[in-house]
Amino acid sequence: MKAIKHIAVALAFASAAALAQSATELRIGVEAEYPPFESKSASGQLQGFDIDVGNAICSKIKVKCVWVENSFDGLIPALKARKFDAIHSAMNITEERGRTIAFSDPIYSVPMQLVARKGSPITPTVAALKGKHVGVLQGSTMETYAKARWAGSGVDVASYADQEQVYADLQAGRLDASLQESQQAIAGFLSRPAGKDFGFAGPAVEDAKIIGPGIGIGLRKNDEALRKQINQAIAQLKADGTLEGIARKYFQVPVISKTAP
Repeated sequence: MKAIKHIAVALAFASAAALAQSATELRIGVEAEYPPFESKSASGQLQGFDIDVGNAICSKIKVKCVWVENSFDGLIPALKARKFDAIHSAMNITEERGRTIAFSDPIYSVPMQLVARKGSPITPTVAALKGKHVGVLQGSTMETYAKARWAGSGVDVASYADQEQVYADLQAGRLDASLQESQQAIAGFLSRPAGKDFGFAGPAVEDAKIIGPGIGIGLRKNDEALRKQINQAIAQLKADGTLEGIARKYFQVPVISKTAP
């Protein structure tokens, strides 16, 4: 009995310590290979739009942001396994993901576009892409869209562990096009020397069912109190202009979502 009592006391202290930690820190999962949303500086520090927004949210709710790097396709499993408390990594709020996790209100929305070699007749249609090779980030909304709308109609959709590998194969001619958020394509490829011979191919892709209302923070379904806290912080940061100010550092077009779903 005494041993059981000691175990119970130890568990109580451990639980209290966990609660104390959760009250002062918010552990956020991120895949750091997707500029300008998230990437690393030359010194190895995390940087980008999502990082700045996440830190602003943490400041509002008076906790310390602790960023945890993870592959994009493993973010949701890691969240469910409690390796971190939230996901903030350019993740679209979609019906499919909503069956597994919860989301904050939409924070921003960026169009998705194909990139191909300049002069290419490629457009985001089955007719133009049939027999072509299109690269996408593994686990991304772009992968979901391309596989759902193109892969069954003779388009080869190739999934990659990180976006830099997509661009490397596009430049080398192993891919005919890549599909990603337009601003990421500008910052991560088109504005660099490696992307000088490439450009956007056709208009932005639109699909309300697959792409969803925008990008938000992913949370476990039972963390309702945290979701409400984050939503309140997002609303305040929109109202006081903080999110618009951060967005202007990274984007040439308006991206901040104006309303909740």
